[in-house]
Amino acid sequence: MNSVLSLLRALVEIPSVSSLSNRPLIEFATKFLHERGWQTRLFPYSDSSGIDKINLIAFPPGQNPSDPSIDLAFVCHTDTVPFDPAWSEAVRPALRDGFLHGCGACDVKGFLASLLAAVSDLKPADLHCSVCVVLTADEEVGCVGASKLIAARAIIPKHVVVGEPTSLHPARAGKGYCLAEITVFGKEAHSAHPSEGASAIYRAARLILKIEEIAESLRKEQHHFFDPPFTTFNVGTIQGGSAKNIIPGECRFLLEWRPIPGQNATQVTSALDRAVEKLRLHDPYFRHEIKILRQQQGFDAGTDSHLVQSIEQIAGKPSVAIPFASEANLFSQLTEDIVVFGPGDMKTAHSSRECIPTGELTECSLYLKKLLQSIK
Repeated sequence: MNSVLSLLRALVEIPSVSSLSNRPLIEFATKFLHERGWQTRLFPYSDSSGIDKINLIAFPPGQNPSDPSIDLAFVCHTDTVPFDPAWSEAVRPALRDGFLHGCGACDVKGFLASLLAAVSDLKPADLHCSVCVVLTADEEVGCVGASKLIAARAIIPKHVVVGEPTSLHPARAGKGYCLAEITVFGKEAHSAHPSEGASAIYRAARLILKIEEIAESLRKEQHHFFDPPFTTFNVGTIQGGSAKNIIPGECRFLLEWRPIPGQNATQVTSALDRAVEKLRLHDPYFRHEIKILRQQQGFDAGTDSHLVQSIEQIAGKPSVAIPFASEANLFSQLTEDIVVFGPGDMKTAHSSRECIPTGELTECSLYLKKLLQSIK
């Protein structure tokens, strides 16, 4: 088996922040796979800034690459979040105390290194079903690449393993991810004459208090496989007003919520509509706009999932739930069975503390190889 650690070092050394093209990383993976007889299909596109992005689907020797129906797909994103320029190890990975430190080491290049190492030793006779490797762009900015592949019906998978750091526990359930930009309007006026205007910031504050009430009411709907077991809310940013002595005419904030599986995708927005109607009883001129930026439902493969049970048996670890969003939220809508799995702990990701236990890399590669040989 190829050195997983060497592969991960090489991957981390390739900067792949979402604002950059992921082509260099895709070219690395393509060369690696082609040298082992795999076939690849590329799905290029330009992002909103005109940057070249590529999705890749790879197939083992002898498999028909034009057939979108796949028994087992491994999905892994290729981009990372931005990193602090002062973090010297971001793209110059360092090995310390059994951990490799670097940007993307666990989120999610560790899984990619393990996957490439696992497939490098496989022969067509080892496989008992159709398989593909899917590398996507722009996961960190909204699962854009995965959305494009799904919309194009590029693959129709039966079982999907999505690579994310889970400390090698199969994650059979995950919360959804929803994001909305809410703009509340007021009327500008000189702050010395408040009766001539209407503060958009005050109005937004009243709406945010209603959102807090909605969040509290949804705590009653619980999925006890999660911690916390309810849908969580966050108002992450807020901007409003133009000057200290002008009554603000506009206030904008971002609302994020992570719904538990089974919760209706429109439940929160419907609750917001009802909250606004109540506010209008006391403020008939209350006006707002809601722009939905993301609306991905949660998923739960269930305890009887064949894929989950297989990985539980292979890894010797019980299944868990994940509180973060992933491409599993999208792929769960078109597959029979899905699990999130990979080395590393997400608690270190998205920071200069990002690292991955080197022992988990080797373990993950062995587990993936066993899975490839056992799924039928």
